[in-house]
Amino acid sequence: MKNWWQKSVVYEIYVRSFKDTNHDGIGDINGITEQLDYLATLGVDVLWITPIYESPNDDNGYDISDYYEIMQCFGNMTDFENLLTQAHKRNIKIVMDLVVNHTSDEHRWFIESKKSKDNPYRDYYIWKDGKEDGSVPNNWTSCFLGSAWQYDETTKQYYLHLFSKKQPDLNWDNTDVRNEIQKMIAWWLDKGIDGFRMDVINLISKDQDNIYQDSPIKGHSVSANGPRVHEYIRELTDNVFSKYDVMTVGEAPAVTTKEAIQYASNDGKEMSMVFQFELMDVDGGEKQKWSDERFKLTDVKAILRKWQIDMHGRAWNSLFWNNHDQPRVVSRFGDTSSKETWEKSAKMLATAQYFLQGTPYIYQGEELGMTNVEFKNIGELRDIESINSYHQYVEVEKMFTPEEMLRFINKSSRDHARTPMQWNDLENAGFSDAEPWIKVNQNYKWLNAQAQITDENSIFNYYKKMISILKENEVVQFGDYQEYYEDSNEVYVYKREYDGKKLFVLSNFTAKEVTYDKTLFEAEAKVLLGNYNDLIRGKLRAYEAVVLVV
Repeated sequence: MKNWWQKSVVYEIYVRSFKDTNHDGIGDINGITEQLDYLATLGVDVLWITPIYESPNDDNGYDISDYYEIMQCFGNMTDFENLLTQAHKRNIKIVMDLVVNHTSDEHRWFIESKKSKDNPYRDYYIWKDGKEDGSVPNNWTSCFLGSAWQYDETTKQYYLHLFSKKQPDLNWDNTDVRNEIQKMIAWWLDKGIDGFRMDVINLISKDQDNIYQDSPIKGHSVSANGPRVHEYIRELTDNVFSKYDVMTVGEAPAVTTKEAIQYASNDGKEMSMVFQFELMDVDGGEKQKWSDERFKLTDVKAILRKWQIDMHGRAWNSLFWNNHDQPRVVSRFGDTSSKETWEKSAKMLATAQYFLQGTPYIYQGEELGMTNVEFKNIGELRDIESINSYHQYVEVEKMFTPEEMLRFINKSSRDHARTPMQWNDLENAGFSDAEPWIKVNQNYKWLNAQAQITDENSIFNYYKKMISILKENEVVQFGDYQEYYEDSNEVYVYKREYDGKKLFVLSNFTAKEVTYDKTLFEAEAKVLLGNYNDLIRGKLRAYEAVVLVV
C-alpha cells in the first residue's frame, strides 16, 4: 500500500516563532504565507502547523478555548484560508495540530461544566469526589508537576487535568463529547486541510472504573493506552477520516512497537502513523529531563533498529530528531564546539535518520542547523514546564541549586526549540521588527537562512538535496533494513534494499577518523549524498556521512 504521506517530507512550524508580519513580536499565519516560497525551495511537501485556535495561551496554544476560531495574535480565518490556498498552489499540504485530550478551562464547555453537577455539560469533563478525608481521588500527577486533580469550590469536586490545571481533560466516555469532536474535525477537513497531528491521542481513554486506586506509574503516562482508546480512534476514523484523503499522526507517549502497530496498522483502521518518544528519552530527555545525562550511540541505534524492524510491513514510522518540545538536534546529538563540527554533524544527523523507513519531520530551523540558546536566568524562560520545574526542584524540594537547574534547563528546555526563526542578520534575525516574545539566539548574525540559501555547501542546501533524493527513491520508503556494526559507539551503518536497488548509509558520530570494512559495498557503488567532497573507502572522517547507491 503506497500513500502520498509515505513519500512526503513534513516541516513543522511553531507559528509563534516562525515569522511576524503584524509587528507585535509574535509569529503569525501571514508570516507562514510570506515564507511559502522558501519552504517550496527547500522541497517539503507538508506543513504541520502548531495550534492556531483561540486560546488563553497557558500552554502556548495547546489549551484551546474555541476550536472554530483563530487566535487573534495569529490572524483570522481569512488569513488561514489564504495560507491554505497559497500552499496548495505550491503543492504543499497543510496538517493542523489538534488537541482533543483536553480543552482550556476557558472553553465554553468547561465554563458550563463548572456551574453545577446537573449542568448538561458536566459530564463533558472528568469530575470526581475526593476520598473520605477530602483529599484528591488518586496519586496521578500532572505532566507539569503537582497533582493531576484540581478542587473546585463551587461543586466541591475535583476535575482531572493531566497537564496544566487550566487544561481540564475531556471525558471521551461521553458520546456527546465524541460527536462534538467529530463534527469539528469534519468542519476543518471540509475547508480543505490535509490532515491532523493528534496531540497525546493515546491518553484520551481513562480507566474511570478504578479511579480511586493509586498507581505506581507516575505522571500522566498512567492514562496512556487506556481501555477504550482503540474503539474511540476507530470510531473517529470510520465516521470522519475515512471520508477524506488525509494524513493522521497520533502523538503517543509511552507506546511500545506492539502498541504502535495497533494505532498505525497498514489496514488503515486507525491512524496513518504515530509519533513516539523512545528516542527522545535516550539521554533521559523524557524521564530524567533535568540531568547531565548524555546519549550513547548504541542506545540510539538500538531504538531506531527496533522501530525499523518491528514496524516494517506492519505499520508506518515517523522520523524526527527534534520538535517544538525538544532541544535542538545539533546541540543535543551533534557537536557545536566549532563551526566546522557544527556544520558536519548537522548534515550527518540528517543523513543518519532520514534514510530510514518512515516519514521525515523537519523542525523549523533544523535545516539551518539552529542551535540551543544560552539562558542566563529563569526570567528569560517562557515554557511552563521549565518554569514550574525550576520552582519545584530549586525552591520547594531543594533538590538542585539554582546553578544546577539552570544548567539542566540549558540542556533540555522546550524553549530551545521556540526561539525565533533566524531569517537574516538584521535586528531580531529578521523575525520581527518588534521585541520578540522570547529571546533570539545571538548566533543569528552568521547562522541564518539568507546566508545559507546562496551558499551551495550550506546545511540548507544539503537538506534540499537530501529531500529531493528521499522523494525520488522508493528504496527509502519501502526497502528492507539491515544494520552493521551494531555494537559500535562510533558509527551507524545500515543498508536499505528494494526492487534490486541498494542504498548504504554510513555515519560517523565522533570527531575522530574511524575505519570500516571497505568491502561492505560493491566497488561500483556511487556516492548519492555526502557531507565531504570526496569518498575515502574504508574511512569516515569527523562527523562524516555518506549515502552510496548500487
